[in-house]
Amino acid sequence: MTHSALPARPARRLALIATAALFATAPLMAHAAYPDKPITLVVPFAPGGSSDIIARNIAPALSAKLGQTIVVENVAGAGGMLGTQRAVRASADGYTILLGSGSEILINKLINPSVGYDGMKDLAPAVFIGTGPMVLLGKPSLAAKTVPELLQLARAEPGKLSYASAGNGTPMHVAGELLKMRAKIDMTHVPYRGAAPALVDLLGGQIDLGVSTLSAAQVYIKSGKLKALAVTSAKPSDLAPGIPAMGQQPGLEGFDLGVWFGLFVPVKTPGDIVQKVQAASQDVLRDPAIRKNLADQGITASGASADELRTFMAAEVEKYRAVVKAANITAE
Repeated sequence: MTHSALPARPARRLALIATAALFATAPLMAHAAYPDKPITLVVPFAPGGSSDIIARNIAPALSAKLGQTIVVENVAGAGGMLGTQRAVRASADGYTILLGSGSEILINKLINPSVGYDGMKDLAPAVFIGTGPMVLLGKPSLAAKTVPELLQLARAEPGKLSYASAGNGTPMHVAGELLKMRAKIDMTHVPYRGAAPALVDLLGGQIDLGVSTLSAAQVYIKSGKLKALAVTSAKPSDLAPGIPAMGQQPGLEGFDLGVWFGLFVPVKTPGDIVQKVQAASQDVLRDPAIRKNLADQGITASGASADELRTFMAAEVEKYRAVVKAANITAE
């Protein structure tokens, strides 16, 4: 009997160990290659709105940082719900990224519990793009020129004044209802399908007031066609230094509700991929040209981390929840 076959068992064991190690590191190797094909950046609203403009602003620079084509895909409908669902249900591989905001990520679930996703649980933040104030506007013939004058007018004739928003359950609607609650006034909410038609009727005097994003309204503010009564922030905005802050008005101290944007991926996306998206996005948001372009759209660039965005969202959803409950805002 010879012993020539004995080394086969240790050799087989070594082969098995090497194979197991290969399989264990395969996901890491795959993630290291990310991205190796085009990425879809989902915008849950139609072309031309704030979300779309921001996406198309950052997409080319983000593409250059990641070394892959980024295709902006508009999936509009149901107040941003359809596009958000598209992202939530996508493969968690980093090849579908959502440009999200407070409306579709947080408010939709609060006003419509049957929405098929929970933005806090089903999406993972990747980077905080930035924030911007909203602005309270008056029609050209509005008698009031300041917030105190407006509140006096509203109290003199409860329910007579109307205000427009970009839609039911949008941050603009929530801001209008928060103003009513804090100031103890009664106004009639008129929801529109987006900021553009709301501003058209405001310009035409068919409606008294409007709450809009600064980016959508500033062309009319600068031309003097609409009255800017206040930005909806605690302090004046560097983006609109000549407009008073709602949070500094008597009786409205601390009022602070704006719009915000971030990049999100499906919640089970591997952490190393999320880190790559975050790092590339933060590089993009440090670019002075990108920051200026966002400022022109009424957005102050952030670049804060995924963890910081998650913390911010947790505070924002409680703000929204309080107003939605008190004002009984529903999806109808």
